[in-house]
Amino acid sequence: MDVKKFVITKKIAKHGSQSIIVIPKILQDDLRPQTVVKLTIDVLKREGEK
Repeated sequence: MDVKKFVITKKIAKHGSQSIIVIPKILQDDLRPQTVVKLTIDVLKREGEK
């Protein structure tokens, strides 16, 4: 199994009443539907914090 690692720093987007994370299009070949990934979320800054 070839394990690839990516680090993406993003702001959480809004889609209707849901918060979402948008994955960059450049990764679409590696992150196709049905791909199993391990997702870890580290909150770096909350809304309204300086």
